Amino acid sequence: MICLLLSCGYIETYGQIRENVYPLDRSSPDSVYVRLNRQLAQATQRGDLSGQADKQQQLGLLLYHQGNYASGIRHLLQAQNILRRTDQADRLAENLNQLGTVYYYNRQPRLARRQFDEAEDIYQRTQNWLGLAQTYGNIGHLYEKEGDLPTALHYQHRALAQHRGTRQPASLAVIYENLGSIYEDQARYDSARFYYQSALRLLPSADRSGQIGLINNLGDIYRKTGQYTPALQQYRQSVRQARQLNDKYQLNGAYRDMGKTFQLLAQHDSAYHYFEASHDLTDTLYAIETNRQIALMQTLHDVERKDNQIAQLHDRERLNVLITGGTIAGLLLTGGLALVIISRQRLKIRTEAARSQQATQIYQTQRDLMEAELTNKQLSEENLRYQLQLKGQQLTSHTLHLIQKNQVLDDLRADLNTLLSDDKRDQRRQLKQVVQKIGQSFSHDKNWDDFRATFDQVHPRFMADLLRQHPDLTSAELRLAALLRMNMTSADTATLLGISADSLRVSRYRLRKKLELGEGESLSAFVQRFGS
Repeated sequence: MICLLLSCGYIETYGQIRENVYPLDRSSPDSVYVRLNRQLAQATQRGDLSGQADKQQQLGLLLYHQGNYASGIRHLLQAQNILRRTDQADRLAENLNQLGTVYYYNRQPRLARRQFDEAEDIYQRTQNWLGLAQTYGNIGHLYEKEGDLPTALHYQHRALAQHRGTRQPASLAVIYENLGSIYEDQARYDSARFYYQSALRLLPSADRSGQIGLINNLGDIYRKTGQYTPALQQYRQSVRQARQLNDKYQLNGAYRDMGKTFQLLAQHDSAYHYFEASHDLTDTLYAIETNRQIALMQTLHDVERKDNQIAQLHDRERLNVLITGGTIAGLLLTGGLALVIISRQRLKIRTEAARSQQATQIYQTQRDLMEAELTNKQLSEENLRYQLQLKGQQLTSHTLHLIQKNQVLDDLRADLNTLLSDDKRDQRRQLKQVVQKIGQSFSHDKNWDDFRATFDQVHPRFMADLLRQHPDLTSAELRLAALLRMNMTSADTATLLGISADSLRVSRYRLRKKLELGEGESLSAFVQRFGS
């Protein structure tokens, strides 16, 4: 259920698909969720449909920004139903743009486009040019992410034409940045730089995070055109402003881009430093987002449990009323019959009434127990799915870190080997010792222990099953088998093991012999059978 924006490889930047976001405190989504639910209940009690739509919309956006797309879609659809009944055209179009955005990030582009098209029709009818411009921008961004850059450019220019008459510099800055992004994808860097600079001039001073993103984009343009010194100046400016704002997301991006630039300059020490700083920030942001979403999950669970308890209480109250009414009616009937029936018949009636009441109580008790058992089972399954997903994310993070670190070390080793070709004997001896140390670090990295621990949690039976059938496998062969189980590419596998592509082929051949595979039988497919 949890898919962190950071851990899923996505950090939202100024210029991507946007919606009119309400001023929500995203640092504590659990408390915001409780407050919005309380306000929704109050609006429902008052019969305030507009207020209900507003709170449903805010709940949907809150859950969307926490990666809970299914719940976010559900709340936005409930808001949409209210807005259709109350005939609020512009608010309905705004909701459609928001819903289309969530559908897009939920990998449902067709549903997203359907929402944007309806929003466009409504804004055309109400002559809301600003809303129409935002809708064109959303459609253009959708085509950009689908790889259709000419169509994306067409819609962004339509958005620009609508924006110029609205006198909304912040919204116009969004379109300028979208245009810059498309031109950058097309490698038309002069045009991209022009629109990024135009967006930066229009952006309000209050949107400091958006300014940092644009400055970083300008650095990317300089880097891609080989102007590394101006690129580093832009990135350093992003770092300074991100530190002042304590914006770890923008700081992480600036560190990563600085590492790329230093790598292009062959300044590998600096490249390694900034890649490590970016990795540390990624871990920090991952932990922060995980804690926030765990707190939100607990709040969702508590609210759902309380709602169930309230519903059960209401059911019991209705049942008690029915039982009381039935009992009174039975007593009145018994009293009337007592005038004409002998005492033995009256006693029989009372006994049957008592048995009926007891059976009803037993039935209700059994029903409550079954409902409680079903709820516990659902919560247990949800928790297991969440734990598995979390471990999978941790395994991916460890693996990517090892790839990045080994790639940097491999570049350093290649450079040092080049220097070894020199005839300076003292220098050659010292550099040879450095190369040996780097080579040793490939096999003695403590991160392999972390990788093994996380891998065993995601695939708990894999190693045991493999060793049970092939107990003579070495630790290096087990490591290669684990990477094959994860469907790693040959290039990434060689980088992680610190060996060349030819050495990897030899290792695979030896592993095939140990596993006694016949000709034509796939090694990767064979390994996938274990631990399933």
